[in-house]
Amino acid sequence: MKYFVYVLYNISSGRFYVGFTLDLERRLIEHKNSKLSHRNKDFNPVLIEIYYNEQDALKREKYFKSSKGKSTLRAMLRYTLETV
Repeated sequence: MKYFVYVLYNISSGRFYVGFTLDLERRLIEHKNSKLSHRNKDFNPVLIEIYYNEQDALKREKYFKSSKGKSTLRAMLRYTLETV
């Protein structure tokens, strides 16, 4: 089974949204279309990681949600964020 950790980025606010899912395609569609995720519909995917172990994926998601993880994301995606 594959586990996905994904990072969405909002250009206008400069904010990240970090999530975890088993069905990436479904989850990204939900972000774009769902009334419940109205805050996330202007976010674009900038990073997707695939894990084969659920605990590893959840640990990575938790890290990206931390302040240190967000700093790491900005450094990792420096050039991507300039072009989104």
